[in-house]
Amino acid sequence: MGHLPSIEQTWEEATCPFCGLSIERPREVVDGVAREMPVGCCINCGAVYACDVTGHNLGEAFSEALVFACDMDWDLAWDLLPEDDYIHMIVEGYDPQTNRIYPEKILAGHAVRGALSFVRLHQDIQEVKGAGITKRLAESRALSPKKDAAHEPETAAGEPQKLTKQEVEQCIKEYRLEPVVASARLDKKTGRYVQRLLHSNDELMRLRAAEALGRVAKVLAPVDPTTAVAILRGLFTPFETSSASYWGSIDAIGEIMAAAPGLFGGYLPRLFPLLEDDALRPVVVRALTRIAQERPDLAGKAGRRVKPLLNSPDPETRGSAVRLFGYLGADGVRERLLELQNDSNEVKVYQTGKLVKKTIGELARIALSAEC
Repeated sequence: MGHLPSIEQTWEEATCPFCGLSIERPREVVDGVAREMPVGCCINCGAVYACDVTGHNLGEAFSEALVFACDMDWDLAWDLLPEDDYIHMIVEGYDPQTNRIYPEKILAGHAVRGALSFVRLHQDIQEVKGAGITKRLAESRALSPKKDAAHEPETAAGEPQKLTKQEVEQCIKEYRLEPVVASARLDKKTGRYVQRLLHSNDELMRLRAAEALGRVAKVLAPVDPTTAVAILRGLFTPFETSSASYWGSIDAIGEIMAAAPGLFGGYLPRLFPLLEDDALRPVVVRALTRIAQERPDLAGKAGRRVKPLLNSPDPETRGSAVRLFGYLGADGVRERLLELQNDSNEVKVYQTGKLVKKTIGELARIALSAEC
């Protein structure tokens, strides 16, 4: 009786589904931009691809490929339309180690779960963005995998120390954030310890933890972007199913984007749907206000969504909306801000580790004076 051929040996070269030519293994592109998946580009037709090693995050892989194809121009990426501006295809059964496709999704008795998400922009857009993509990939080949020396822990007598969970909590409680940031460079568990405090019953503790996590993400992003991106994306995850008990997470999202807007600003639109939740709305506006402090041009995208909230019956929401326009500018809302100068409702504002009470009228006057 003859031997049946083993499906484990069935494989194909990884090729571009658009032009059929072989493709290179996706790369971890280190260019100061936060991304979670390796990417690549077909040298023949210019299609861009992202690798999802699990096969369970194809939506994220598509986003990674689309934005990379646009040379990290988020605004352009989300304005493009399928078929009109780009074509999208998925190739499953991809093994990144061998750079091969296994149609039966089995290799040496193990499941091959990887997938490649391909995006090919139409020619006119590709001609504009193609050079930037090529440069990013070319520079990644010359980069050393070693960490930037500027981010290496000190080796002198003042060498940073890894903090325990209790030590992290104590530092946050005392608003000593630098030891926490230094520890996070040495130990990934530090970030998890900080995240745990986002669920504290103490509002001030939550806000200080959120600020600390923003600083942690900022120092991790250049040297360990995968971890930094995972932190931010993890903060969004609970809101896909529930909004309960996660207010600290929203503040942390705002702090992370404010701390490194160039790296994480593309995630801003994911906050907008949360404005529809009555319970989350005041905290979301507060997070958008924090981003506006650092990058009003980025947070400006939220302006038209927040403008109606200047009339919100909830003082916290109304107060944060006033503060937001203090950073964005009073254009189009000046009349309403003038009216709100007589609003005597008090709200709490987080500033340098403290919660300070201010009336909405005070905030309106500050917002108007920022325009002068």
